[in-house]
Amino acid sequence: MKFLNLILLQIIILFSINAKLSMDFIKKSQTSNTKPELEIEIKYPSRTYQKIIEFYIDLENLFPDKLEVKEMGITDSGHPLHLVTYNPEGTFDFNTINKEKAVILINNGIHPGEPDGIEATMQFFSDLANGTIELPKNTIVTTIPVYNIGGALNRNSTTRTNQNGPEEYGFRGNARNYDLNRDFIKSDSRNAKAFAEIFHYVNPDVFIDNHVSNGADYQYTLTHLFTQHNKLGGELGDYLHKTFIPEVEKNLKQNEWDITPYVNVFNRPPDEGFTQFMDSPRYSTGYTTLFNTLGMMVETHMLKPYEDRVNGTYAIMKSLLEVTDANYKTIKTLRKNANNQIKTGGSYPVQWEIDSTKVTTLNFKGFEAEYKTSVVTGKQRLFYNRKEPFTKKVNYYNYFKPKLEITIPKAYIIPQGWWNVIELLKINQIEIQQLKKDTLINIEMYRIEDFKTHTSPYEGHYMHYNTTISKQQEKILIPQGDYLVMTDQPGMKYLLETLEPEAVDSFFNWNFFDTILQQKEGFSPYVFEEIAEELLKNNPEIKQRFESKKLEDNTFKDNGYAQLNWLHKQSEHYEKAHLRYPILRVLN
Repeated sequence: MKFLNLILLQIIILFSINAKLSMDFIKKSQTSNTKPELEIEIKYPSRTYQKIIEFYIDLENLFPDKLEVKEMGITDSGHPLHLVTYNPEGTFDFNTINKEKAVILINNGIHPGEPDGIEATMQFFSDLANGTIELPKNTIVTTIPVYNIGGALNRNSTTRTNQNGPEEYGFRGNARNYDLNRDFIKSDSRNAKAFAEIFHYVNPDVFIDNHVSNGADYQYTLTHLFTQHNKLGGELGDYLHKTFIPEVEKNLKQNEWDITPYVNVFNRPPDEGFTQFMDSPRYSTGYTTLFNTLGMMVETHMLKPYEDRVNGTYAIMKSLLEVTDANYKTIKTLRKNANNQIKTGGSYPVQWEIDSTKVTTLNFKGFEAEYKTSVVTGKQRLFYNRKEPFTKKVNYYNYFKPKLEITIPKAYIIPQGWWNVIELLKINQIEIQQLKKDTLINIEMYRIEDFKTHTSPYEGHYMHYNTTISKQQEKILIPQGDYLVMTDQPGMKYLLETLEPEAVDSFFNWNFFDTILQQKEGFSPYVFEEIAEELLKNNPEIKQRFESKKLEDNTFKDNGYAQLNWLHKQSEHYEKAHLRYPILRVLN
């Protein structure tokens, strides 16, 4: 009798969970004096953050031998992140799991106004737990149910201006108004630090980040944004490009889902051709692939019905699970070998550009783009005629080539004063050691020669770009307590992308080292005049360069202070710290 009661209780709980997952959709047409070009669907709201977490806890209570809900880290909202793990064998020790099976990590709600992935993943985990879909034999599935908790709590119905449902959703900015999908390298938010803790704890082989997007209109509900394969590099990059992506697309097609690469255009027709999105390390997939994880963003089309978008997100996660499960040994082997393909003393690209000599042709399913006079502005406006669908050959530029490469050093030396850098290295499981005594070391030193700075704020920063450096080799005394960081370790790519100032998302370009850009000591002209006179008298080479500069630069010639300032920078009085990059490189 007790056994029958237990079975009945499980059925009731399971029914309750599935009831929570049911969706009701109300379809309404636009009302206007003109015929609507697009039907707008008004739907019931997506679940609140509290209901989402309650759902996973209910599911864990029903299937404690298959599911674990774990709190990890704290976010800017004051709430912890949750890691939900599904393992039919009931093991939740990732040291053991990673030796035997592949791991998928699904990230949801980085932009809570895009809740498709949140809803789809709840259904996905419910179906895994209750056996509605075939259970994976070689793969463990994990998820962060809601990454941007602060944004999820800030619910509204208006900020996703073009999005077709649901009725309510969260906000893109987090509790401190950061866009978290620009924060993975700089880690200004507690969310990013907590994510790094989860990521390295799980060590996923495949990473999925669920989004909603629209830069144009077309027939597809689903688009994919896999990490750029040339940037991922080596055999792992080739496998992603030539095998993994085609198998996922084939699997989806067999299940009657069309998909195309992310349509990287804005306010112009995609049938003119488009490029692959280059996911630098500020983005989730750009960050995760620094550790040789196969990364993909799901980008559903926000003008498509919400129900279709949720179902499409479910379908692609299911396809990725099936492809990963079938190829888990290959994926794990390629990941393990990936770092062996970049070596100390070899070259590493830190900037990329499109390789226009290589083009992929897509059979793209779109809508004809037309132009008419805007009722609002009186100017020509673009619109997509959904009565005129097409399938056309479209150029897709998904090959990139290195624009700038650096030589990989044997190690970096980080002065202990830059504790903010050290903290981020530790969070990202980078192995570091402190020098136990003052040590003479042959180093290569960078000097910042030039850089540009954006004039508009971007995610709490005024970023630098087009950074250039000069190099100088010396033998210097490194003080006790400074940090030696060897590059030959699993986090090598992370080190190169953050510590090389010319890299797009380097710590330098994210303003970590702006104090070196400001000169701290100056001079008074009436005092320095005599010193400058002696400098010119005793240094013929400096005098020659000084006179040449006056001949070549009229502005310099007519500015007495500029001349004295130039001479001051040639003298022993000019501070060595100005523009000297503090991270040193050990070459051998």
